[in-house]
Amino acid sequence: MKIARLSYDNSETYGFVNGDKVATKDEITYQTGVPIPQSIKDFLFDGWYDEIKEKVKDLSYNEDVSNCKILTPIPNPGKIICLAFNYIDHAEEQGLQAPDDPSIVLKPRTALNSSESDIECPNFVKQLDYEVELALIIGKNCKNITEEQAQEAVFGYMIFNDVSARDIQFKDKQFTRGKGFDTFAPCGPWITTKDEIKDPHNLKLTTKINGEIRQNSSTKKMFIRIPEIVSKISRVMTLEKGDIISTGTPAGVMLNKPDGEFLKNGDKIEMEIEGLGVLKNTIKTIASQDRSFFIK
Repeated sequence: MKIARLSYDNSETYGFVNGDKVATKDEITYQTGVPIPQSIKDFLFDGWYDEIKEKVKDLSYNEDVSNCKILTPIPNPGKIICLAFNYIDHAEEQGLQAPDDPSIVLKPRTALNSSESDIECPNFVKQLDYEVELALIIGKNCKNITEEQAQEAVFGYMIFNDVSARDIQFKDKQFTRGKGFDTFAPCGPWITTKDEIKDPHNLKLTTKINGEIRQNSSTKKMFIRIPEIVSKISRVMTLEKGDIISTGTPAGVMLNKPDGEFLKNGDKIEMEIEGLGVLKNTIKTIASQDRSFFIK
């Protein structure tokens, strides 16, 4: 099942996506008779999806996806955990070795961004880069779980772009600021439940910039596999329902490439992972000093 968080008819909702059609929450309730909750997190993780999934095989999809705005699949995850150097070829293009244990970076949830939205690049960032990644959604609270238990903890998968300001990253000699800007975590376009993905370690993934292929690889090149990732991270921190773990990127990023090849204003990014859809974003350079405001 593909489950999208949506803005529809000027209000937030969610629904099941089938091709270019969607069945919204209200339509699902009407057709199944199950009064599913307003919150997508309640629906996904508090038993409602499990209750309804056997009742939707004959569901009618009556609305065009194009009539909805697709939002970030999870609105407020407790944690966004990104793995570094988890593809051997990506580590090698930086002169490094892939680590035996997950090397992780935490992104703030304020970096979340949706498909078809702008990635806002402050004008002082000069080396903006992309990273296509397979992300997983944690579906159960867990701590110190085994690799055998790890698959049970995974609810589903989505595409994740670990946008990175390389000049900031190397100036700081750590990753948090360079990867933590608002809008630097586009993801989605929806969550695909794990039962639809036969083998998450054998999915084609690509990045196109203005139609040109820059990354063309497969998740079979992942160094640390998903069960080990989830198990080892759970030994460090409690994983909670709705947490996002992004599993690293393959070779082909612009890091260590000649100046002038980094992302620039107006560039179109398309990231595709087999079975998960296409994540589309546009780079927009902004003068951040002109955008100061207080949030109530």
